[in-house]
Amino acid sequence: MKRRVRTLYLLTLVCALLGCTSLWAATSKQHKADVAGAGATFPAPLYQHWIKEFDATSPGFTISYDEVGSGEGVKRFLADKVDFGASDSAMTDTEAAQATYGVQFIPVTAGMVVLAYNLPDIITPLRLSREVYVDIFLGNIKKWNDSRIAALNPGLSLPNLNITTVSRADSSGTTWTFTNHLKAISPRWSDAGFTAAKKMGWPGNSMSVNYNEGVANRIRLSWGAIGYVEYGIAKRAGLSMAVLENRAGKFVAPSVASGMAALTNNVTAMPDNLRLFIPDPLGQDAWPIGTYSWLLLHKNYADPQQGARITKFVDWCLRDGQKYAEQYGYTPLPEAVSSRALQALQQVH
Repeated sequence: MKRRVRTLYLLTLVCALLGCTSLWAATSKQHKADVAGAGATFPAPLYQHWIKEFDATSPGFTISYDEVGSGEGVKRFLADKVDFGASDSAMTDTEAAQATYGVQFIPVTAGMVVLAYNLPDIITPLRLSREVYVDIFLGNIKKWNDSRIAALNPGLSLPNLNITTVSRADSSGTTWTFTNHLKAISPRWSDAGFTAAKKMGWPGNSMSVNYNEGVANRIRLSWGAIGYVEYGIAKRAGLSMAVLENRAGKFVAPSVASGMAALTNNVTAMPDNLRLFIPDPLGQDAWPIGTYSWLLLHKNYADPQQGARITKFVDWCLRDGQKYAEQYGYTPLPEAVSSRALQALQQVH
């Protein structure tokens, strides 16, 4: 009798568990977003806020965005695993040719790559010349009290600490933006056998982690570290950021104003496909390391309803969404760029 009771109990428990599993599966399926995107971590905080604000307008559909890095975002877009991709390096012509339904580049925001660092008892922002930060990331300058850094920062008591560079381990548009800048400003970068890349093995004393947030956290926890990271993420993490020498020979601090100067001084160079890189922007007040960030859309969506959903969301981002950029540390698009992006959006069907 006891055995029968125990068996009935176990059967009831199993059925209950299976019922819960079925309910969880049904709930998960029920909450799957109608429109799915994936890609760059660089603009992810802004994109997530956009999705939240756009959802508040009751559009009748839901959107999700998976922060997996620009390289993975391009892969998922080309494999038709997402409805839109996102990349800080747009896409190469070779990659674009693989898009089954075509691809339309839509710049939706822009931002700055900063050099954030962790040095104990250093309150005044460090000044770093172009030659110096190139040599830091080439591994040629190994100590923070190196005479070349000291000469740029008189009065600062620089510590006798080893320099550790922090980079991205995943395929990253932020890495591409930074290495494209190094390639543009220094022949030594190319002479050392390096080029612009989404992923690379860094020379010298370096450690790599995934995503912009990962880089920021590693810098925050590591004395002597310096790494490249998106401005808004570095700011929210409370990291110190270096003042850098720009193309005009001026030392500028990262700010929305210096980021905007980099865009507005180079807006006339925007090509027809809206894929403009600014590895060394013109302008006395321009921040030297910046990028547009693009959404990757199919030119033709097999499902007309899906195409309409996506274009409605992107149209909102280009119009109403720009007002949120600054509070998250991004640079609002110049009007000349946003208007051209809206025209390009009309080519998505």
